[in-house]
Amino acid sequence: MLVERGLQAMNVELVSDAYAIAANYLRRSGAIPDTLVTNERLLEIIVKLLQHGEFNKIRLANAAIARFEAQSGVRAA
Repeated sequence: MLVERGLQAMNVELVSDAYAIAANYLRRSGAIPDTLVTNERLLEIIVKLLQHGEFNKIRLANAAIARFEAQSGVRAA
């Protein structure tokens, strides 16, 4: 899935880790359903942030959460 998007192999683990962190938070907050299905919008946000130069998985996850919530009109409780 990530390779199809043109990511370098060394970034797959970074994207995977950041996605897991962000998705876990968003599932617990109720912003996304608690399923094993990948949320394409969240993944797209993470990939775009990575392409813009963010390589720290925690900052990547936090920025993705903030953007996802802003786009959804969702606020953390």
